[in-house]
Amino acid sequence: MSRRVVGVTLDNLEHLPKRCRKCVFWELAPHLKEQAEEYGQTDFEKEAWVSSVLLEWGSCGRIIYVDNVPAGYALYAPPSAVPRAVAFPTAPVSADAVLLTALRVLPEFERGGLGRVLVQAVAKDLTRRGVKAIEAFSDASIDDESSCVIPANFLLSVGFKTVRPHPRWPRLRLELRTALSWKEDVEAALERLLGTVTIAGVGSAEPSLRPA
Repeated sequence: MSRRVVGVTLDNLEHLPKRCRKCVFWELAPHLKEQAEEYGQTDFEKEAWVSSVLLEWGSCGRIIYVDNVPAGYALYAPPSAVPRAVAFPTAPVSADAVLLTALRVLPEFERGGLGRVLVQAVAKDLTRRGVKAIEAFSDASIDDESSCVIPANFLLSVGFKTVRPHPRWPRLRLELRTALSWKEDVEAALERLLGTVTIAGVGSAEPSLRPA
């Protein structure tokens, strides 16, 4: 099987899972999210958000393909571009960090290490851009499979550390210099497990991952 990771663009945005393509949990403030859902404009709002971040900041996501089939994705942006970020009890995100908002691997591709590869690709992109750390609000629940928030157990398994604890929404952090060291340590093992993985920038067995 061939695997490759590319940057999210307006041209490949439709390759996100259908539910995630329409989800604006992170991209809009809660009251605007409700309005967009009421009028059926979430697709447009998602595209507008990606377009804005690409223009003003740069690459804001990665999609992983297996044999040219979209298998998962990750989205990230400066906290100032993520209205939902201020609503979490463990806010704010640190000033030196970029916020990882969403990361999901489709069920049929789970437990193959693809989530870890996506984190690796995000870390590589942001390190090249001089970012010091990635932070994420995480979901500590083990039962909520419909959450738009990345599971805490997955993030902890790939090197994130808790910077602000909470019984449900802990904020986690990955230092990018640590990520680079970790990348070097596990790259050979990943290649043995996954085969060759191609990480291509545009503008540059883990826990299950459910809708983000």
